[in-house]
Amino acid sequence: MVSMTRRAFYRLVQEALEGLPRELRERVENIAVVVEDLPPQDILDEMGIEDPFDLLGLYQGVSLDRRGFFYGNVLPDKISLYQRPIEARSRSKEETVRTIREVILHEMGHYFGLDDEDLLALLGEEGEDDPGGC
Repeated sequence: MVSMTRRAFYRLVQEALEGLPRELRERVENIAVVVEDLPPQDILDEMGIEDPFDLLGLYQGVSLDRRGFFYGNVLPDKISLYQRPIEARSRSKEETVRTIREVILHEMGHYFGLDDEDLLALLGEEGEDDPGGC
């Protein structure tokens, strides 16, 4: 397990966001990316997840493909990354970096309206487990 300060973890999140393909970065607007220790209990309950370490990230908002003329004057969508579950799955800083990148790509995929099959293809992990995001 890797353990780091919130500042160091958030710096890795920033680097992952800056490392997104330009085509994605240019299309992202009105979205907040936050880091929390663990997912809130109400979210876990709503999703039917018992172990908080099973959820690495979460997208909350209205995906681009579901926005219409009515969409406007709204609070930003939100991507949450859960630091302790990500650290618990990592044995090195490199694994932490890779996991953060995968979770951000997964949650950005939901922002763009991709389904789980498309997300797996985006991550290049066809047939492997989901990186723990929703």
